[in-house]
Amino acid sequence: MEHTEHLEHTEAPADMKKQIWRTFWILFALTIVDIALYFILSPSLPKNILFIVLGIVKAYFIVGIFMHMKFEKKFLSSMIVLPMLFICFFIWLALTEADYTYWLRWLFGK
Repeated sequence: MEHTEHLEHTEAPADMKKQIWRTFWILFALTIVDIALYFILSPSLPKNILFIVLGIVKAYFIVGIFMHMKFEKKFLSSMIVLPMLFICFFIWLALTEADYTYWLRWLFGK
C-alpha cells in the first residue's frame, strides 16, 4: 500500500527563510522605535494610542509569518481574526462605558 500525503493548507513559499529574516528585522526596528518613543514622548493619550497601533502591527507580522497564518486558506484566517476583532470591539466598548460612568460619577458626586 502506497502512502500519499494530503495537504490541508497551502504550501509555504520557497523563500521562507528570507521572509522570516525580513520579518525579524522589521520587528526589531519597530521595537527599537517603540522603546525610543517610550522615553521621548511624555505620557498622554496619543502616546498610548501609538503604542497600541505599534503592538497591533507587530502582532500582524508575528501571526502572519511566524505562525504561518499568512499561508493558510482565507476561511481559516477569518475564523481566527474575526473573533479577535469582536474581542477588541468589546474591550473598546467596556472602556468607553467605564469612562462614561466615571464622568457621570464625577459630575454628580457619587
